[in-house]
Amino acid sequence: MPAYVDTTPAQRVAEVGVLLRGTAAVTGWGALTWRGARWFDGLTVDGTPLPVPVVAPTRRLRPQPCLELHEERLPATDVECRDGLRVTTALRSVVSVLRHAGDLDAAVSALEMAYCNDLVSPDEVAGWLAAHPGVPGVVQARAALDLADQNSWSPMEWTLRRLWTERFGSARLLTNRPVFDHSGRHVATPDVIDADTGVSGEYDGVAHHGGARRAKDLRREADLRRVGVEPVVMVAADAHRRTAFWARLEDAYARARRTSASDRAWTLEPPHWWRSTHTVDLRRSLEGTEREVWLGGRSARPSS
Repeated sequence: MPAYVDTTPAQRVAEVGVLLRGTAAVTGWGALTWRGARWFDGLTVDGTPLPVPVVAPTRRLRPQPCLELHEERLPATDVECRDGLRVTTALRSVVSVLRHAGDLDAAVSALEMAYCNDLVSPDEVAGWLAAHPGVPGVVQARAALDLADQNSWSPMEWTLRRLWTERFGSARLLTNRPVFDHSGRHVATPDVIDADTGVSGEYDGVAHHGGARRAKDLRREADLRRVGVEPVVMVAADAHRRTAFWARLEDAYARARRTSASDRAWTLEPPHWWRSTHTVDLRRSLEGTEREVWLGGRSARPSS
């Protein structure tokens, strides 16, 4: 390829696509990024490019660093042609990611991002796994299905919830649920909130560390505290230094206990006009302007 061509995830998939022979098809993250799904960039945590996964019923492709061949049954119903490239269906692609993920954490995070893109629903994944009980990786895929949440909006939200429940196992955590005051005004939508206490959690990545984004985050924290919600921030380093995060959670729970449930100025009960979007099925039911209004920047749905 010419040096000026950007090595984007889609470009890497296209370069593997020209090597396909017979009934082979791109699958896993490659098929999902080809559909336009966000978060499936084919990179490891440290930014190393992963090979593009390809599935074929027979070994007819030469091993190459740019691709990873999965030799498996491939029914015609599991394959589609998208923009000139043979790819597996969204459901088969997502399940492939779960089965071949490096560990359970990676599988759960990937499934949550598939839900975020409205690519699959829990019932669809459960149905596929029930119909294929003996395929390699099915145990990990089932475990991810049990743990994944349909309303997570970014990959690190699973880590946030996992660390939280390691210390506070009884917490009833809800993801991205809007908080309202008693007049029905929308206050904010935290990444996670303990529905019983009002302790909320946010994961702040690099994008949150300065400028207008940081100012917006601070205003939102103030708005939440004003109605009695206790926000706690997690950063990347907390994944390896969880005691610091747990200490902040302890302090937040202590503050929340000072206010009785009857005196809280916040509620998770939406006003009658609010459209809930916390499941894949609810989001799929939105179309056109309605989808843009209720999902905002998340409304760009990839082809399924």
